[in-house]
Amino acid sequence: MRVKQELEPRVTKKTQTEYLISFWYENKRYRFSNGKPIGLDLSPNTFHIATRREKADMLCSAFTLAIRNGWRPSSLQEEIITIGSIPKNTLKRKLPLDYSSSYKKDLIYTESLWEIFTQSKKLNTKPIKEMKVDMVRDFIYEYAPSPASMANLKRNISALLKDELESNGVVLNFSRIKLPKAPQQLHKPIDEISALLSDINSFNSNLYLCCLMTYTMLLRPHREVRCLSFEDFNSDFTQVSLSGSQVKSKRNRILPVPEIVRVEVFKRFTGNRKDNVFTLTEEPYNRDYFKTLWSRYKRHSSLLERDQTLYSFRHTGAIKVFEKTGSLLKLQQVMGHSDMKVSLAYLRGLELKQLDVKDLPAI
Repeated sequence: MRVKQELEPRVTKKTQTEYLISFWYENKRYRFSNGKPIGLDLSPNTFHIATRREKADMLCSAFTLAIRNGWRPSSLQEEIITIGSIPKNTLKRKLPLDYSSSYKKDLIYTESLWEIFTQSKKLNTKPIKEMKVDMVRDFIYEYAPSPASMANLKRNISALLKDELESNGVVLNFSRIKLPKAPQQLHKPIDEISALLSDINSFNSNLYLCCLMTYTMLLRPHREVRCLSFEDFNSDFTQVSLSGSQVKSKRNRILPVPEIVRVEVFKRFTGNRKDNVFTLTEEPYNRDYFKTLWSRYKRHSSLLERDQTLYSFRHTGAIKVFEKTGSLLKLQQVMGHSDMKVSLAYLRGLELKQLDVKDLPAI
């Protein structure tokens, strides 16, 4: 008969891709998926699959060291994760990562709604084994006021729940949550682009350069444009290179600089390549800078149409690129989209003529 070796942690598999640290103590088996009981913030199953085993080995070594130093488990220390605590655990892990500030704000807001929901339904202290997909559906329908916000809320709560649930053996099929379709929003392009840019230039030169880059280079205004420094350009300002950390898709972007933009950028350059293109210091403006400028310009302008935003310049530029090249691949590359599906979805929301009269049936 095999004798159980007590207090000898080893890595065991929970599923094909998930790991636990298991050991016996006083004839009781203990299994842990993270280092919280020994004061260590390490959860192997939340990492990429390729690195989980390595992280699990690290956690196993940490438990071994803790035991040698006198730590002992108790029945209360067996991990009891509750339905109310899941988003908190995920939020703690995601907030230090390099996500956009708006995405982090959405996650924080969603977590606060989930806390209100689980407390009102008396679910917050229930163990996660009792978690059902219907609870998530009820949450979305109760706290999202419109079909569009339902889709956003589903995406955010899935991001907060899914990995943490699966790392603890609870698999929910979020695709079972069917939502009403939101009507597509048609982004109206800017017709008189030259006149509008000229008017903006007379209002504010920084806003003008932002709009110019958003239209001609299809850069995103609030981060990619706002944070540009002179060192992002090559020596003669004919090319701009953005690393993945500067781009929403996390992929490097290398773009040619149109002459009209090159001239504007070169006029601002005073010799320090670390300077921001707009502040002319090494620090960029705050993230709401162009949003505030645009709001002021809207009150001043008689040329803007209803619902036109800074992103209307990017939408208009996308239409021009697609009409000029007819290539979805080129559009994806110049837009900096991570996937061609994103570019397809983007085109569907643009006022882009898809048929000519000659393409229609004739009698």
